[in-house]
Amino acid sequence: MGEYVCVSSDVKLGENVKLTKFINLYGCEIGDNSKIGAFVEIQKNAIVGRNCKISSHTFICEGVIIEDDVFIGHNVTFINDLYPRSTTNDGNLQTEEDWTCGTTLIKKGASVGSSSTLLCGVTIGENSIVGAGSVVTKDVPPNVIVAGNPARLMRKISHEEENYENPVSRSESPVFTAI
Repeated sequence: MGEYVCVSSDVKLGENVKLTKFINLYGCEIGDNSKIGAFVEIQKNAIVGRNCKISSHTFICEGVIIEDDVFIGHNVTFINDLYPRSTTNDGNLQTEEDWTCGTTLIKKGASVGSSSTLLCGVTIGENSIVGAGSVVTKDVPPNVIVAGNPARLMRKISHEEENYENPVSRSESPVFTAI
C-alpha cells in the first residue's frame, strides 16, 4: 500500500477497490469496486459491500454491515455499543469480554447523508435515504427518506425516484410523493 495508508494484513479487499490516503483499515472486508475516502477508519469484523462509496472522515466500527451499492456521506459515525463505559464495575479498564458489540445493517442501495450518526442495532432499508445530520435511533423502512434528531420519516420515495437517473441537464426535477 501507499504512503499514509494503514491497511493491516487481515483486510480482505475486493477487485478494483480505490483507497485514498490517511485511512486505517484492519480486520474488515471491502467488496469489489468500492471507494474509501480520506481519513476513514474501518474496524475489524465490519463489512463493506460492492460498489460502495465511503466518503471522507467516516468511522465504521465493528458490527457494521454495509450491503452493495451504498453511499455513505462525509463524517458519518456508526456506534456499536448502546451502553459505553470505560471501566468495569470494579474499576478496571474494559476489554472485549466486558461489552456486547451491536450490529448495524445498511441495506442495498441506501444512502446515509453527511454528519449522520447511527446507533447500533438499527437497519437502514433498501434504497432509503438518511438526511444529512440525522441521528438514527430506530430502523428505517425501505424506500423512504428520514431526517432529523432523532431521524423521523419525511416521505416515501416514489417509483419514479427509485428509477431516477441523474440527468446531464437538471432542467427537470425528480417527482416527489408526499406521505
